[in-house]
Amino acid sequence: MNLTLKKIEMPLDWELFEAEFVDRPNRFLTRVKFNGEIVESHLPDPGRLKELLIPGVTLLIKREGNPNRKTKFSTQAVYLGEQLISLNSWLPNQFVEFLLKRKFLDFLEDWDFVRREVPFGIHRFDFLMMRNEKPLYVEVKSVTLVENGIAKFPDAVTERGKRHVEHLAEMTKEGIDCMVLFVVQRSDAKMFQPQWERDPKFAEALLKAHQDGLNIKVIQADIQKLKMVFCGELPFNLEA
Repeated sequence: MNLTLKKIEMPLDWELFEAEFVDRPNRFLTRVKFNGEIVESHLPDPGRLKELLIPGVTLLIKREGNPNRKTKFSTQAVYLGEQLISLNSWLPNQFVEFLLKRKFLDFLEDWDFVRREVPFGIHRFDFLMMRNEKPLYVEVKSVTLVENGIAKFPDAVTERGKRHVEHLAEMTKEGIDCMVLFVVQRSDAKMFQPQWERDPKFAEALLKAHQDGLNIKVIQADIQKLKMVFCGELPFNLEA
């Protein structure tokens, strides 16, 4: 069955409010105009995001209820024209878990979901799957950058991401099943490439890992206010 032809939606149980982006004092903080006031809002995505966070653009923010938080809001998404783009780097993991548990990804439908946050050696990976008592380790990467219809990762240098890929490649060479799953959190991309210009070391590590047998997949999602819609797989080209 081609699941790209079937509408698969994950409900998002939150209330979001529109706000205007003012500036970004640091990687994890945005200042926004909400109800006529400037308020601070936590930013879950530490990427550069310079092509998205432009003064005056409309954001979607969430009011947080924890009284011990430094910020009372969190920035969840940004509009680029009519396109809504998620800024929540944890949302792809929730979405992938939703898909895996329901076997909605045809390339993993023979594998059973075991658990999240799985340690292996000195690293921790996002998901553990199992088939015939054999494990599969899955690492999820969130993608928000799109240039000329090409989704690219990373949008900022990621030494941690490079180490993850290299470790997964070593595991693969030892006969352990591993996968890097890129989740493009916007619906305007036609294919995926690593960001060679911005982080050539990560791109080189990803290309070499794939050549050594590491499984790589790319899926796409359309982010809406109250749901995340699966748009199917995207093709990829890892060459520079």
